[in-house]
Amino acid sequence: MDKPSFASQYLDSLSGVLRTINASQVQHAVETLRDARDRGSTIYSCGNGGSASIASQMVVDIVKGGSYGKKTPRIKMIGLTDSIATMTAYANDVSYDSVFVEQLKNWATSGDVLIAISGSGNSQNVLNAVEYANDCNVITIACTTANGGKLKDLARIPLLVQSSHMGHLEDCFFAMTHVLCYAFIEDRV
Repeated sequence: MDKPSFASQYLDSLSGVLRTINASQVQHAVETLRDARDRGSTIYSCGNGGSASIASQMVVDIVKGGSYGKKTPRIKMIGLTDSIATMTAYANDVSYDSVFVEQLKNWATSGDVLIAISGSGNSQNVLNAVEYANDCNVITIACTTANGGKLKDLARIPLLVQSSHMGHLEDCFFAMTHVLCYAFIEDRV
């Protein structure tokens, strides 16, 4: 009997993890973003490494795809990961733990939304941003692992992945954030 290929094993495993995502919780996040859009509130996103890329991709999908052309109301979204100069200034002059929270202090107001992404659930700069956001009545959504970390308990709307495998976590974060974005791109909210 032939041994299954790495590709088939990875995809089979990922398929199982994807089936554990709570669709009702993801839908709750969609509705939260819709309400923020309708209020004229701003949505922010943050994360490190691959999670930063996912946070930035969300901004592209929402700002362009969810607001393009005649779509109204338009969606305001800022990627806290997207100004490298700002991030490196805070990291160099203050601390890396401050790179997201200090930006939020400039813009965030009650009713805004922060989408925080962390595979470990323990990235201190992400946790600091979520703690600040919670204190300011900014609604917090987190894409993170269900298998540990502080973020899952800190966010008001946790979107949890039942895995600690970073590849599967990021695959699932992309899937969940695409649901959040494509609900607006396809006018399904």
